[in-house]
Amino acid sequence: MTPNQPGMPPKLPIPGVKNLIAVGSGKGGVGKTTVSVNLAVGLASLGHKTGLMDADVYGPNVPLMMGINQTPMARGERIQPLEQYGVRLMSMGFLNPGDKPLVWRGPMLHSVIQQFLRGVDWGELDYLIIDLPPGTGDVALSLIQTAPITGAIVVTTPSDVSLEDARKAIHMFHQVKVPILGIVENMSFLSCPHCNERIDVFSHGGGRRTAGEMQVNFLAELPLDPKVRIGGDSGKPAVLRKEGEPFLELARHTAERAREAAMQEGPKIEITD
Repeated sequence: MTPNQPGMPPKLPIPGVKNLIAVGSGKGGVGKTTVSVNLAVGLASLGHKTGLMDADVYGPNVPLMMGINQTPMARGERIQPLEQYGVRLMSMGFLNPGDKPLVWRGPMLHSVIQQFLRGVDWGELDYLIIDLPPGTGDVALSLIQTAPITGAIVVTTPSDVSLEDARKAIHMFHQVKVPILGIVENMSFLSCPHCNERIDVFSHGGGRRTAGEMQVNFLAELPLDPKVRIGGDSGKPAVLRKEGEPFLELARHTAERAREAAMQEGPKIEITD
């Protein structure tokens, strides 16, 4: 059990899960789920036991990007996660497939997030990656207030519009005492396929500059690569191929930052029978 702020409910650990890593963004359209999927598959390919929880209830894209769309089975009162590319998975997209929207309010969102966290038989995991919805709303707060998050990753593009919202997400994590593992600058640049010239489509360097200004780690600079988009649409993550090396490097850096964050945690009380 981890000490909590006065008046806050206890943040009980998820049985068997060593590290909970939240991947968030201040706005949509920055490739947060692409980063989450490739990060999870990258960690698994490095030999870590990894799970991926799709907490974006309204727009669950993990099933498409992971190339799997089945209905999870239950064993007793526990939901059995699906598995693909060595990653254990849970998403509302498995339970509500197709184009039918979910019209839910806050209490129902809180309930399903808790079900995904504690009602799923995750087993023994080194990392459980949680793909948050964009923004700083109910789902993110529900998760943060009830689960011991090891750290958060904030995804942005180099544009000033995206960075403005990324700073809001960083401030939100700071306010709720969640360590920031670092910033990921996605769609950082485009390499021309004909001449290899670097094209800064969405500006350049904003993520690294913002990380320095806010005194957080800069984890990765990910290129804008059509093959990454093809991998997401086809359910074959880019990290599994040669062009996915930047995502593999992100996985290595994330593991290092998670170890550092775990070492900086306060004292824990372990309760045994």
